[in-house]
Amino acid sequence: MKKTVVIDVVGLTTGLIGENTPFLKEWSLKASQATVQPVMPAVTCTAHATYYTGKWPDEHGIVANGWYYRDVCEVRNWHQSNKLVEAPKIWEVAKELDPTFTCANMGWWFNMYSSVDYSVTPRPQYLEDGRKFPDCYTQPADLRDYLQAKFGTFPLFTYWGPNTNIKSTQWLADASIEVDQKYNPTLTLIYLPHLDYNLQRIGPEDPRIATDLQEIDKVCKQLVEYYESKGAQVILLSEYGITQVDRPIMLNRVLRKEGLLAIREERGLELLDAGASDAFAVADHQIAHIYVKNEADIPRIKKLIEAVPGVDKVYAGKEREQLHLAHSRAGEIIAIADARSWFGYYYWFDDAKAPDFARLVAIHKKPGFDPVELHADPKIKFLLPKVAFKVLKKKLGFRMLMDIIPLDPTLVKGSHGRMPDSRKEYPLIMTKNKDLLGQSHIQPTEVFDVILAHLKSHKEVAV
Repeated sequence: MKKTVVIDVVGLTTGLIGENTPFLKEWSLKASQATVQPVMPAVTCTAHATYYTGKWPDEHGIVANGWYYRDVCEVRNWHQSNKLVEAPKIWEVAKELDPTFTCANMGWWFNMYSSVDYSVTPRPQYLEDGRKFPDCYTQPADLRDYLQAKFGTFPLFTYWGPNTNIKSTQWLADASIEVDQKYNPTLTLIYLPHLDYNLQRIGPEDPRIATDLQEIDKVCKQLVEYYESKGAQVILLSEYGITQVDRPIMLNRVLRKEGLLAIREERGLELLDAGASDAFAVADHQIAHIYVKNEADIPRIKKLIEAVPGVDKVYAGKEREQLHLAHSRAGEIIAIADARSWFGYYYWFDDAKAPDFARLVAIHKKPGFDPVELHADPKIKFLLPKVAFKVLKKKLGFRMLMDIIPLDPTLVKGSHGRMPDSRKEYPLIMTKNKDLLGQSHIQPTEVFDVILAHLKSHKEVAV
């Protein structure tokens, strides 16, 4: 099979390629380019699973970045086991065609315990005293020590949170090249998340995005030039585009007002009690899964959600088949926000009763996605000294909470997940192997076919 690398530049759209991305602009002029119909929901976990299985969410089971586990009555987000993906993956299909085929997964989601040959994914250490330390998980296991000795500990706190920057993306790029030199895999999947941050934090219309574009352009140049020098075919890909937003929607507060959502109070703080609730929402960017305990309540709750300002469409029961989301993991009702809106997970009415994790970067604790984690609370005076003092306490072994996340969802200026109104905000795919991308628009399931066709291609492509 032909050596191929797929570089996922998160958030990249045709409208962002221009004067701030000189390398990508020049490279795209030599390549064939197509927009990709966004999978629903257009979020990382669902997109990755769709791309590398060639199946829709109702087949592979990844209906969002997280969902409600009905057996344990818990909402769980951002789990990494590849066993959660209920369909054959492209590396498994390729291995059957060619036993010498090997694959490296450098940061694509559901990266743990998979059947790839080599993998690297962020994986913090969670200590029993509450502390969290940066780290990563690899296959083979000793690759972790090798890469972190060479490039430093994976920079977790620049990967997500108020301090996100190019460092984590650069680390993944450097590690990808190192893994290629060490193992020479046939297929390499690389995840570059950098654009995802400020496009959500300050919005795609903010002129400061120019810096982020320039930074990701340099990383793409480094990777593409390296892999092309090794004779590899390069596919540039993205998962979704990000839209300017200004209206957060808190469906759980709507459900609570109707007496449908159950709350448990502990130490004066409120926790959502999913197992005891008649209905609650798991928010994920511009889509929300509403889980309903009693089937008879579905029509009433659907009507309730449809009346909420900012909600564009609502699907229930078999209607979910239109989105390819009629799966047991999906909510009984699925809500889609309009172009300027997004869904938050908040369920409390009084910030004084918000749970302690609300003011933290706590992706596994919150019953929904929280992009406010990209901001530090602007109301905190002397923020840097406060953070430095907390870090010192942590290093000395004292318990502390890095409670610097605000409770102001209006700070978020960009979101994704719905079907954009314009194709300019669709994800894209580019390749210099023009014969393998003859269309100007493809379905998300066809990304699988494009990658497999590259692997099976024997044609040399000029770089």
